[in-house]
Amino acid sequence: MELSIVQIGNSKGVRLPKTLIEKYNIKDKVELILEKGYLILKPIPSPRKGWEAAFKEMNEKGDDQLLFNDVFENENIEEWI
Repeated sequence: MELSIVQIGNSKGVRLPKTLIEKYNIKDKVELILEKGYLILKPIPSPRKGWEAAFKEMNEKGDDQLLFNDVFENENIEEWI
């Protein structure tokens, strides 16, 4: 695929077609990899992608329990109010 280089202020850039952006789920950033004479643009995945499903599965299995109490025996909660 041939793309044109476009002026962006004092820099230059490449416009990616909408179909590529949608196909590769590109959001706000990409990683630029320089490898053996090639420039590679790699989509940066959403860091929390899939967390909702994983937490739901944990809840269904009962694996979402606290590992230790969130209030300690010698803690005075009144100090924080």
